[in-house]
Amino acid sequence: MKAGSNFLNAVSAVALSASMVVTGGSFATLVSASVAEAATIRSIQVRGADRVSAETVKANVTIVPGKSFSNADIDASVRRLFATGYFSDVKISVSGSTLVVVVNENQLINQVVINGNKKIKDEKLVGLLRSQSLGPYSETAIEADKQTIRDAYASIGRSDATVTTQTYPLGNGRVNLAFVVDEGDRTKISQINFVGNEAFSNSRLKAVIVTKKSNFLSFLTRKDVYSEEKLRADEEALRQFYFNNGFADFQVISSEAVLDEASNEYVVTFTVNEGQRYNFGGVNVESTVEGIDSEELKGLVESREGKTYRAKDVQDTMSAISQRVAANGYPFARVTPRGNRDLGNGTIAVDYLVDQGERAYVERIEIRGNTRTRDYVIRREFDIGEGDAFNQEVITRAKRRLEALGYFSAVNVTTAPGSQSDRVVLVVDVQDQSTGSFGIGAGYETGKNGGFKIEASIEEKNFLGRGQYIRVSAGTGRNSRDYALSFTEPYFLGYRLAAGFDIFSNKDESEDYYTLNTKGFNLRVTAPITEDLSTTLRYSYARLDYNSSDLDELSTPYQDVVENGPWVRSAVAHSLTYDTVDDRTLPREGIFAQITQEVAGLGGDSEYYKIYGKARYFHTLMEDADVIGSLAVSGGHMWGFGTTRVYDQFTLSANDLRGFESGGIGPRATRTGDSLGGTTYFTASAEASFPIPGIPRDSGFRGAVFVDAGTLYGNDVATDPTPTTGDGLKGTGMSLRASVGASVIWASPFGPLRFDYAIPIKKEQFDEVQRFKFGIATQF
Repeated sequence: MKAGSNFLNAVSAVALSASMVVTGGSFATLVSASVAEAATIRSIQVRGADRVSAETVKANVTIVPGKSFSNADIDASVRRLFATGYFSDVKISVSGSTLVVVVNENQLINQVVINGNKKIKDEKLVGLLRSQSLGPYSETAIEADKQTIRDAYASIGRSDATVTTQTYPLGNGRVNLAFVVDEGDRTKISQINFVGNEAFSNSRLKAVIVTKKSNFLSFLTRKDVYSEEKLRADEEALRQFYFNNGFADFQVISSEAVLDEASNEYVVTFTVNEGQRYNFGGVNVESTVEGIDSEELKGLVESREGKTYRAKDVQDTMSAISQRVAANGYPFARVTPRGNRDLGNGTIAVDYLVDQGERAYVERIEIRGNTRTRDYVIRREFDIGEGDAFNQEVITRAKRRLEALGYFSAVNVTTAPGSQSDRVVLVVDVQDQSTGSFGIGAGYETGKNGGFKIEASIEEKNFLGRGQYIRVSAGTGRNSRDYALSFTEPYFLGYRLAAGFDIFSNKDESEDYYTLNTKGFNLRVTAPITEDLSTTLRYSYARLDYNSSDLDELSTPYQDVVENGPWVRSAVAHSLTYDTVDDRTLPREGIFAQITQEVAGLGGDSEYYKIYGKARYFHTLMEDADVIGSLAVSGGHMWGFGTTRVYDQFTLSANDLRGFESGGIGPRATRTGDSLGGTTYFTASAEASFPIPGIPRDSGFRGAVFVDAGTLYGNDVATDPTPTTGDGLKGTGMSLRASVGASVIWASPFGPLRFDYAIPIKKEQFDEVQRFKFGIATQF
């Protein structure tokens, strides 16, 4: 009785106050208590719960029998119950020693359907909605869902889409819910203007930003879709472009998009202040960290005195110094660049100060905005995790990796205070973008065995949001059939190892005397050594089947070379790749170099050792005119230590030496004229590409002029000697071939396409020429 008396005394001090709250269009009464002194209860009674169990209600009440509670506990319980979405009204009161919770249940949604949508599929929209089948009917959630659908349509350029809802009562507190979509017309971008730019033309700046003016292909590329996020990304792209071209004071004053509702078109305007152009002045490194030698760090500096100021050089220097210092046992070290502008000379002297920095740790990493890409795909690009020392350079490097993936239209990494003064929360905001593509290309090869060739492919760079790469392709032509499947897991077994396989089947009928069918697979794994250097190990297995109806015309030695198969080639190869190219689609700066050694003889019928490599250098020759130059070289040599066959030797393709057919130069059988390949080759190429005058740069068309040179010579294939030549071969000498030509390149929605016209200016009489070539463009 004493306990009950104490409880009644406590309750007698409670003054109940009611407040009316509008939730989802209905009124909910919240009864809260102003408790003068702590109160306790013995039990909780739930009333009005029918479809929702009483235990579910009690689980969302913060008040526990036997423990004291206050008005704050009552308010918290009411909020938690409303947050479940199951209730339209909640009342909490005290009756004797019992806490009484009275609820009015929301209706339950039996089924959710979307009507009127054609441009976006049902499954994609339904996956974005808060309102789900067998879930509660909530006006608040429905309003949020309507906005979500409108946002989804805005992302594909239909900003004027409208969404309404219809409900169909089924009885017993259940309803069917329909979202009715009026997709409206597609919003376009009629103009993109720049104000305040003098160093660079409007056309050059339009090539920098992601947003593009509408054209006849915009319905495929979707680059003319306006959004605030893309506008912010364009601002950052402009800043980086100017910062990397000497304009350290550049500012985007404003960016705005004005919609003409009559035409449903945006006019986008960027107002900029370019500022002065700078070169690097004196560069120095200072360290206050004991045990760190400043002189040793100077060798890591990318910013050189006299060079055009580039923010990228400063960032790369900071990253290199930070990594070196952290490797020496100073994980909290901080690298701070200090710039000293000399306006008269137009220079910026940069001092890199290395100090110990504040001790801070990463408390957690929050991922936001990813609707498709899985969290772990983003987290694994960070070289730090929860509990590790906070290092700004590591964060910056992770941001660059995320941007390089191509999965996101925008990446932003910020920090927030943690639970303690030495704790930091990393906040990673991303926006998923389309990563799948369908490609189609066509080519035409001239010559006696020429003809059209068509290739189609489907590619996905972020398969199922797991970051995996998959590509399926098929090609057919007058003399060939090609099929291929490739798959790559970029983080094999949780490590930064890109493991994958390729399965292929090729049929080649281009030669006069035989057909070659090849089927096989590659297994490969690539591991990074540094940010720019990687190593690849590959195993290849191929089954090659010669099939010739003309073998009787050949003497015995040559029959051994082209004997009907099958033959098996089993080889292992190791490659080193150095890659600093800034853009895989349209590279303007950087080097791509690769060297490979390959050994065949692990079983099979081929026995040889090969070493071959290629390198290409890109450099912008005229920034505003957007003229890009490139130099490329390649070469290789093989040593046979057993029987060497035709398919083991090197051949040069029409991409290696334009103006000549694939297999069009090099050693040939005297009697048949068939290409046998060679043991050694060299090629060199120089090219300059530029926007085509009179054609908008947004269209993706560029022109190019080029000079190619190369040779293929040497032979290890035994052939039938003839009375005329004595060795049954021609073209084994180191004879140089060369060509000049021009190209039209189109960055089409189906992939980069290229038309080449080349004129051989140095060739042999027996070479096979191909002046016209049209097909999928390749850079590497």
